Amino acid sequence: MIEKIKKEWFSQPGTNILAGIVVALALIPEAIAFSIIAGVDPMVGLYASFIIAVVISFTGGRPAMISAATGAVALVVTPLVREHGVEYLLAATILMGIIQVALGVLKVGRLMKFIPNSVMIGFVNALAIMIFMAQLEHIFGISLDTYVYLAITLLIVYLFPRLLKKIPAPLIALVVLTAAYLMLGSDVRTVGDLGQIERSLPGFIIPDVPFTLETLQIILPFSLSMAVVGLVESLLTARIVDNATDSFSNKNRESRGQGIANFINGFFGGMGGCAMIGQSVINVRSGATTRLSTFTAGAFLMFLIIVLGDWVVQIPMPILAGIMVMVSIGTFDWGSFKYALKAPRTDAFVMILTVIIVLFTSNLALGVIIGVIFSALFFATKISRVDVHTETAGSTIYYRFHGQIFFASIDSMMNQLDFNVHDKDIELDFSDAHLWDDSAVEAIDTAVKKFEEKSNKVYVKQLNADSRKIVQELSRLNEQHLMQ
Repeated sequence: MIEKIKKEWFSQPGTNILAGIVVALALIPEAIAFSIIAGVDPMVGLYASFIIAVVISFTGGRPAMISAATGAVALVVTPLVREHGVEYLLAATILMGIIQVALGVLKVGRLMKFIPNSVMIGFVNALAIMIFMAQLEHIFGISLDTYVYLAITLLIVYLFPRLLKKIPAPLIALVVLTAAYLMLGSDVRTVGDLGQIERSLPGFIIPDVPFTLETLQIILPFSLSMAVVGLVESLLTARIVDNATDSFSNKNRESRGQGIANFINGFFGGMGGCAMIGQSVINVRSGATTRLSTFTAGAFLMFLIIVLGDWVVQIPMPILAGIMVMVSIGTFDWGSFKYALKAPRTDAFVMILTVIIVLFTSNLALGVIIGVIFSALFFATKISRVDVHTETAGSTIYYRFHGQIFFASIDSMMNQLDFNVHDKDIELDFSDAHLWDDSAVEAIDTAVKKFEEKSNKVYVKQLNADSRKIVQELSRLNEQHLMQ
């Protein structure tokens, strides 16, 4: 246990602290922007980012992953805030946390194995595009100085890792260019232009809502949506960080940890949140590997607000936009163009469909869910073809079945049987087939009945152990029909 704590918290502390500082700086404009999307005060998003990041550093299942207030959750709650106010948002966030803990206890993390690679690629690419598009308003149509700051930021973030690896390049860009702005001044927008920052710590509050069934009916649909969206984005981000760090994380613990973080967050005036792929990528690429980086991101965020608030609001936005542009470029899977050309058409279609749905709806969970559904439908279509080989020897007709027999493949199987024969011995050989459900059993019963109506004798043979068991439990056939 002690060794595990040392590994998850105190491995390369300097690198992880510096990475957390970079992430904290990148969190501020994001949290303010997401607060504006949700229709709440900027401090609601900032408090949420602080609370969630600090709590998840202890409770989460994926070290070095960053969780905070997110746009995906903000989009879900916008109607709730508009119609009922921020107090209902806080109550919904608390309920969101309870739901996520319950899903974690039910081991929802196991569902990750059902998300195919094509959906993962689509998810990552859509997120990269969304990160990039979110920066455009901070870049174009503002001033010439904005383009200059952006260009210098891109050069620093791109070139400095080749020269100096111990200090994260984004941190160098932030410090150097912010100092240049403070000394020289420029016609650029700053963090302070996004919203006012109050230099105060969050306090414990109980949402001022009626504790009635009516309140539950109002917040439950939003809490469910927030919980699902948050977990989908968090677990997929965890998987991406797993791949980037060549390590494994506990997805069920992550689910519970996200729930605990959001539950506590709601009592301290924060909006719901989840893992952030952009900031997680910044963290990992800055060398972070431990929980200390996540904790530092949350703690330093509050330090920036309380102690350095007057300076933070003067950070030029093109610096932060430039850092996020580089993140989006690094996040996008550029090999997906080759994948789209060489992968099976159905996989390429699912990847593109996932990207399109996410971009048009701004709902990451919806894109993933629809992508998984289409993948499942295409897979079911692929395996729903059953080949039936027919041989005739004297008065005996042999049907040998090849494939998976279940509700979607029954028509394919039945269409290959000739039910017009009379007075024959019919042997149905399932040595190369498997029966999966009651529909398969019903199909065999129907086939046997149709053959017997024409005075044929029918025998079912070579069922494997699982297929024989389901036939014995559900079929109307008697032992005379069944052969070894």
